[in-house]
Amino acid sequence: MSNVQTDERIKEAVREAYGGIARRFVEEPATASCCGPTQAVEDASQSSCCGPSPAAVGDVSQSSCCGPAEDDAECSGGAARFYSSEELDDLPESVTGASLGCGNPTAIAELRPGEVVLDLGSGGGIDCFLAARQVGSEGRVIGLDMTTDMIKLARRNAKKLGATNVDFRYGEMEDIPLPDQSVDAIISNCVINLSPDKDAVFQEAYRVLQPGGRMSVSDIVVDGDLPQSIRSRLDAWAGCIAGALDETVYLDKIRAAGFERVEVVSRDTASADQLTDEEAELLVVGSDGQIAAGEEARALLSEANISPRELAQKVASIKVKAYKSA
Repeated sequence: MSNVQTDERIKEAVREAYGGIARRFVEEPATASCCGPTQAVEDASQSSCCGPSPAAVGDVSQSSCCGPAEDDAECSGGAARFYSSEELDDLPESVTGASLGCGNPTAIAELRPGEVVLDLGSGGGIDCFLAARQVGSEGRVIGLDMTTDMIKLARRNAKKLGATNVDFRYGEMEDIPLPDQSVDAIISNCVINLSPDKDAVFQEAYRVLQPGGRMSVSDIVVDGDLPQSIRSRLDAWAGCIAGALDETVYLDKIRAAGFERVEVVSRDTASADQLTDEEAELLVVGSDGQIAAGEEARALLSEANISPRELAQKVASIKVKAYKSA
C-alpha cells in the first residue's frame, strides 16, 4: 500500500472517530463528551487523548497523559482540566463538552486586539471562541477542521454565542485553504499529532503566517518510539497516541519548516505513583476512537510487549511556541 493510500486511511479513521463524537454530542448532549461521559457510566466507553475522565475512574486520583487533574475540577468535557473558570464562563455545554484538547494554546498565544488567528483542528470551537474574545470585534478567528460534523457543531455553537468574528471552514491542515502571509497567529490543540504528514502541516503553517507571526501549540508527544503494533492501528491514531512523535523529532520538524525560537513552554506527564494499571489501560484506544478496556486493552499491550504504566509514562502533553522571522 502506498504512503498516499495509508495517509488517506489514517485521515478517514480520524474523521470517522471525531465525526462520531460530534454527532453523539449533538444527539445526546447530556451524556456525550470527548474526555469521558459527564455522567458516570459503568463501561467508561468514551475518552480523548487526554485520558480518562473523573467519571471513568471514580474516586481514584485522576491522571492522564496530560498530567493529573485538579482534585476539585469538574470534567466539563475535559475543559476544566485546562481552562480557568473565567475562560469557561458563558460557554455552553456544547462547547465545553466537545473540548478534545490536551492543553490551552490560547494561554501562551499572547493574542492582541485586531489580529487574525487560525486554529488548526478547531473541533467544537472552544479555542476559537476564547481567541475571539482576545482579538475583539476588529480581529478575526478562522477555525479549520477536516470533519464536516465538527464544522456543523462549531457553527451551531457560534450562533449560540453570537460570535460574529469567528469563521469555521472545512479543510486539511496539510493543505491550508488560505493565502500566503494571511494570519498573525496560529493555535492548535492536540491535533497535529493526528496528521500522517506533520512536515506538511508545519510548512503550511509557516506559509500562511505573516512575517513575525507566531504559532502556539498544545500537543501529544512520546519519549522514544511506540511499539509498531500500536503505531500501526488506525483507531489508535484517532485517539492521539499512535500518531505522536518523539518530542525531539516533533521539535525538529517545526524548525525544518523554517520556524525560529522554538520553545517548549510546559511539559506534563503522568506520574507512576499516581497511576494505576486500570487508569493506564484507558489510554489505549479501541474501535471508533473510544478507549479499549479490559481484555482488549491487555491484549494490545501484550502484543506490544509494554505494560500499561510504561505506555502512559512514554506519553506527554507539551505546549510549544515558535516564530516566523520578521
